[in-house]
Parts: sequence; C-alpha cells; structure tokens
Amino acid sequence: MDSSPPASLALDSLGIEHRVFSHGTAVSSLEEAASARSQRPEQVVRSILFQVRKGEYVMVLMAGPAQVDWKKLRDLVKRSRIRMATEDEVLEVTGYRVGTVSPFGLASRLNVVIDPSVLKEEEISLGSGVRNTAIIMKSADLRRALKDAEVVSLAEGTPS
Repeated sequence: MDSSPPASLALDSLGIEHRVFSHGTAVSSLEEAASARSQRPEQVVRSILFQVRKGEYVMVLMAGPAQVDWKKLRDLVKRSRIRMATEDEVLEVTGYRVGTVSPFGLASRLNVVIDPSVLKEEEISLGSGVRNTAIIMKSADLRRALKDAEVVSLAEGTPS
C-alpha cells in the first residue's frame, strides 16, 4: 500500500515534481514549521477555505503570516458576506482536517485563488493532507499544477 499523502499522490498523477517532508514532532506554529523545513515563514503556504454562500466555497492560498483582506475577497467573489469555513466544513469540502489542507487531491472541485505572495518564493511548502507532513515544491510547479486558479492580490496591506 502506498503511504504517500493524498496531495503527493495527486501531484504524482499530474507529473508535478515535489518532495514530502515529515516533521519528527508536532509543530504548533507557522514559524516552527518553516524552521523545521529550513524555510522562512514566507515560504509556508496556507490553504484557507471560505464559504461564499451555502454550499459554495473558495480556497485562498496565502504565503507566510500574511492575512486575507476580507474586503478584497468579498469584492472578488462579489458577495457582501463571506466567512471562514468551520472545521467540519473544511473536512467535508476538502477531505482534509484543518492544519493539513492542500489544494491538491481535494474531495470536491473548488475555485482556488493564489495570492501573488505565494509565487514570489522559488520554493514553497504546503499541506499534504496528513498531519505533521508537508509538500515542498517550486512555486512555478504549483502554478502549473493549478493552471485554472486565479492569481489575485488578497493580502492585507497590498495594492489590489
């Protein structure tokens, strides 16, 4: 049986180069994860799920500690009210638990939006679908794998 994380299997099926990184111990912060992976926090990509309307979600990929600007996201999805998905919704929609979410190997089709901060770094890491395990890959390969994703500036304090 293949013990590769679901995101790794999805990337393999797309022929996208990446490597799997396992943390020896549990990490509890972005900084800890980055340090363990010999990366800077800006290289760690968070996959954040938002509910746009009942039954409709969007995933935002954001680099490092940057926060999503809610107004920019509302403008993008043309909705006055959006919210972060609950832990149960994250599991149901992505197939992954909070803290392991990846844009690859999702349980259902999702619109993915990539903040340009993600593509600034040559090498990035992101969730694999398995706790304490990450996918490390080139941002150019992420862009290739997510060719349908929109690249939109959604970080707080950046020009739209």
